[in-house]
Amino acid sequence: MASQYDRDLDKNPANYQALTPLTFLARAAAVYPDHCAIRHGNLSYDYKEFYARCRQLGSALSKAGIGKNDTVSVMLANTPPMLEAHYGVAMCGAVVNTMNTRLDAKVIAFSLDHAETKVLIVDKEFSAAVKEALTLTESAKPIIIDYDDSEFEFAAEPLGNIDYEDFISAGDREFDWIKPDDEWDAISLNYTSGTTGNPKGVVYHHRGAYLLAQGNVITASMPKHPVYLWTLPMFHCNGWCFTWTLSVLGGTHICLRHVRAKAIWDAIADHKVTHLCGAPIVMSTVLNAPEDEKRQIDHAVEFFTAAAPPPEAVLAGMTDAGFNVVHLYGLTETYGPAAVNDWDSRWDELPSGEQAAKKARQGVPYAALEGLDVIDPETMQPVPRDGKTMGEVMFQGNIVMKGYLKNKATSDEAFAGGWFHSGDLGVMHEDGYIQLKDRSKDIIISGGENISSIEVEDTLFKHPAVQAAAVVAKPDEKWGETPCAFIELKPGATVSEQEIIDHCRANLARFKVPKTIVFTELPKTSTGKVQKFKLRDTAKAL
Repeated sequence: MASQYDRDLDKNPANYQALTPLTFLARAAAVYPDHCAIRHGNLSYDYKEFYARCRQLGSALSKAGIGKNDTVSVMLANTPPMLEAHYGVAMCGAVVNTMNTRLDAKVIAFSLDHAETKVLIVDKEFSAAVKEALTLTESAKPIIIDYDDSEFEFAAEPLGNIDYEDFISAGDREFDWIKPDDEWDAISLNYTSGTTGNPKGVVYHHRGAYLLAQGNVITASMPKHPVYLWTLPMFHCNGWCFTWTLSVLGGTHICLRHVRAKAIWDAIADHKVTHLCGAPIVMSTVLNAPEDEKRQIDHAVEFFTAAAPPPEAVLAGMTDAGFNVVHLYGLTETYGPAAVNDWDSRWDELPSGEQAAKKARQGVPYAALEGLDVIDPETMQPVPRDGKTMGEVMFQGNIVMKGYLKNKATSDEAFAGGWFHSGDLGVMHEDGYIQLKDRSKDIIISGGENISSIEVEDTLFKHPAVQAAAVVAKPDEKWGETPCAFIELKPGATVSEQEIIDHCRANLARFKVPKTIVFTELPKTSTGKVQKFKLRDTAKAL
């Protein structure tokens, strides 16, 4: 017999609606219609106009025959149309695929085919690569819409027959947009970097996007009307879902087409930016700016960083410059950041070195994440909470992807045992904070001993001449593998190979000291992550 709490208490439109971040924008337009939503150079839109333009885009796509589960791919910089795509595409039931603007033509072609792209919106800056890609596609024949950024000049011929502004002008500003039938419906498609073989298509649902967007508000302690600077590419995990987050609080998006030090400093000072995100390379860009480009900051600025743990020297430099750095951790498969180094105010009393050690940890789950643990992948049991025993970092919850598009075998492998397997190796500390030690493929095994590349890199970062460092395994006849360090020096700095080795010997066990030092500019992705696969190839060839 049904329980009293199950009888005659069914879902109905009055008490149940599928979660979707689209409602955040509708609310913002109603509550804060005249508040500035977007600034891009001399261009600005309030929330009433932002909402209307998104509805126009959804309407225009619908008129073009685009509907539920159709893919709309966009090759756009951090510009207003990119923000509009995050709402307008889903408003007609379609799925937005934000493409990495630094991809080569071959990978673009693969993604267009794999996603079965029906519409492609292209910024003229990226026309050349897309034009070549369209000659390589096997099945995709999308409608091409060109975007010409009025704030920047790009000498490029249009690829399609219609301009973005002309396209949306045919849409209805009062379009009765479509809510998802099910919050499990796809809202976006994000391709991984594809460093080994073809990229994988990570599918997000409306529920996850809604929850992480709100989770960002909680994690970032965002006030009403925050001012957010787009130093993080919006194509990367949908901008860690901050594309949707800002609408929750009626915040202002400050678009930044190119990550340049002067533009960052000017935006922060002129627009009173309160929040920004990025990889550690963005922090280096800010700190290493010429003195005449830096501006005085008289307000608090929150900087959220992911990827490698911030070096102690960089953390100190950011603090001195007026930034509060918060370390996040996540993957494309977890909608971006899903763990945070939640700072305990009692740690303020610790010596600076101990504070830096605490701050380098990846942390605890976001409020929106149900499970985060370090697990032995063989037994699927949690490792001891001793800060030493390594296992694989695994996630569980509503902000884990639906799966990989058209790739059941890889999805099943990633979800084995009811957890998402990150491929990251880490430890669990006694206080429940996780700390990464390496990617499983990046661990260096020398003479049978495991060496964490992160530990060696952190030591290198502490040298005053080092701006960036990456350590990979170099094949060795005697030891199997030895650490090989690739180092990018600060502008104007000089240091010898022996000085670097002596520095490492003073701070590391002898077997962990790099046997090879290479001074070079590190190859990076568009999101600032070091491309270690390229460095591994270089190390093998040395």
